[in-house]
Amino acid sequence: MTVNIITLLNELIETSKDGERGFMKAAEEVQQASVNDALLESAELCSRDARELQDLVLELGGRPKSDGSVAGALHRGWLGLKSAVGGRTDHAILADCEKEEDAAEKRFHDALEQDLPGDVNVLVERLYRAVAQDHDRIRALRDQYAPAEF
Repeated sequence: MTVNIITLLNELIETSKDGERGFMKAAEEVQQASVNDALLESAELCSRDARELQDLVLELGGRPKSDGSVAGALHRGWLGLKSAVGGRTDHAILADCEKEEDAAEKRFHDALEQDLPGDVNVLVERLYRAVAQDHDRIRALRDQYAPAEF
């Protein structure tokens, strides 16, 4: 049972590390300082989440992941290419960040559907709520930078 829990936690570590790197990359691309600050804050939240998950994997006797997923790296590369080809607006960058937060929120939600030991469930539940709250904050920021309709 512990191996499955460790595997699940390592997947959530990858998700958090992907989020951290994705937000850092997005922060480099945006124009507005307030958007940059918000994205750097989200990156720090993801980093903190990953550290907490890594600590728990160690406590359970496992070997925690220290990096994101290959899919996350490929996605960041694709977004970098999109930016290089045509300067993306802050709204477009935030929309991509929101999509990534959708995926992260789903992964944490799906983890909660598993039969987790009490202490693991408590941590995953808390991190899920934090991801959901950050998702809502990114969505609100995206809406704030939506192109004006005529």
